[in-house]
Amino acid sequence: MNELAPDRVLPALKTTWLGRNYHYFPQIESTNTMLKRWLAAESGTAVPTGTDVPAGTLLLADFQSQGRGRLSRTWEAPPATCLLFSLLFRPDWPAAQAHWITMTASVAAAEAMTAVSGLLVGVKWPNDLVIQQEGVWRKVGGILQEGRVGEDGRIQTVILGMGLNINIPPAQLPQTAVPAASLLSLTGKTSSRRAILVDLLHRLETAYALADRGQSPQKTWAAHLVTVGQAVQIAEMNGERVWSGTAVATDEWGHLLVQDERGKMHTIAAGDVSLRPEVA
Repeated sequence: MNELAPDRVLPALKTTWLGRNYHYFPQIESTNTMLKRWLAAESGTAVPTGTDVPAGTLLLADFQSQGRGRLSRTWEAPPATCLLFSLLFRPDWPAAQAHWITMTASVAAAEAMTAVSGLLVGVKWPNDLVIQQEGVWRKVGGILQEGRVGEDGRIQTVILGMGLNINIPPAQLPQTAVPAASLLSLTGKTSSRRAILVDLLHRLETAYALADRGQSPQKTWAAHLVTVGQAVQIAEMNGERVWSGTAVATDEWGHLLVQDERGKMHTIAAGDVSLRPEVA
């Protein structure tokens, strides 16, 4: 019996609204892509009968044929080994608060994975979930956030995609520039994907309620960041410049504050940040 089937997940949920509109697919192109199509009602896209897309809608797949990460990177995972899902939010927040959803989600994921596996899971700015093994940071998950801001400067919708490496056997871990790991490869034991999902959603709904009242998640998020205090390399989004510095702190919006080698402080809102020696 599939532990992620609706009749197994829905009775276990502890949330009020997050994940309650639950859609499971054995295989899909991309959960983010499908959820965007549902929102846009693109021609030729069949929305299941009776489907609507309220805030809290969760679309989960056991396999993605075209999974995506940040910066147009692919996301690879063997079938039935990971948590691969997207969530819809309708926050009506100022655009400056957009990163708060990724911040709350990364903390919820890290804490849920730790609670089930016993491993200490950290967050690498801005959206990677990592575990240190023999001095090497290994990636066990990532988040992709895509949103729409209205003409009034407020966030209308956010689609949050998440991929967590739970039970990928060591021999099937993707060979990438970023050392990959799974909870199985690190512990030698399988973990319940349902237990992690249920715990994650509960933690995320609680944290989102605080953010919705205007409370920045920065303090809690910063406590989970492995990036702060470390030497880092910054690859700017336009690809024109790569430079080094020290990650000093984050601000309430989730920007990374980096001091360069001349002592000048920079506020990094977007880009590719890797720890040195490189882990991302």
